Amino acid sequence: MIGDVVGEPGLTALEDKLPKLIKDNAVDFAVVNGENAADGFGMTKAALQRILACGADAVTSGNHVWEKRDFWDTLEHDDNVLRPANYPDNLPGRGWLCVEKAGASWIIINLQGRELMTPIDCPFRFFDHICKSLSNTASRDHNLVDHAGKPIMSGLYPVILVDFHAESSREKEAFAYYADGRCAVAAGTHTHVITADERILSGGTAYITDLGMTGIAGSVIGMDPKICLERTRKQVLYRMEVAGDKSGSDSGAEMQGIIAEIDADAGKAVSVRRI
Repeated sequence: MIGDVVGEPGLTALEDKLPKLIKDNAVDFAVVNGENAADGFGMTKAALQRILACGADAVTSGNHVWEKRDFWDTLEHDDNVLRPANYPDNLPGRGWLCVEKAGASWIIINLQGRELMTPIDCPFRFFDHICKSLSNTASRDHNLVDHAGKPIMSGLYPVILVDFHAESSREKEAFAYYADGRCAVAAGTHTHVITADERILSGGTAYITDLGMTGIAGSVIGMDPKICLERTRKQVLYRMEVAGDKSGSDSGAEMQGIIAEIDADAGKAVSVRRI
């Protein structure tokens, strides 16, 4: 799972580093958070296609996914991209999906926290709702179906990966303990600073508070430090701009995230490490 891609430098770094990472580590399934891929705010169809071309199997997002209104149609019709599930139902897109790959049914859930963010519906409750839907369907039909009613590979334990997009470290950790044993990975995104607390919880869930970001290392969360400093000093909301060379040079760009080893038969994590 790869942290938030920030602007053109982030996309360039992803294109340079992710395919090699997948090959060198025999990665079966890759999830990338792309909510800041288009000029630092939101996504475009072109940015999404570039992320998928790097080897991403699913692209998650967060509160900035609504920034580019032209992207809403892609959000509604492209099965590879998610928006947080706990936004109102009348918005375009979906909050979770299933992908069959490498002999497993991968279920990716995108949720957004509420502490210090927009007070949308409860992510804990939505996680319960999705898990209950999967459990009820499995017990009734002996086969799982995804959000669109498409059959999921039968006879396999689903491997559930959660991108929990939230500001509060407390809320992220609380969610991890709440979901422990019910998902293989619970990874935080949004704050763009990779944390050093990756671990396997007692129920078999791999956790990290934040995956970090894919963008310019010498920046403020991927953005131009000078503008961010002015915002902080003057308390004026100058529009932030992506740090680095917009022509495509990665000039100090990094790709951050985790690699988790998962026992697909049990749907539990075996190990996790930062990248």
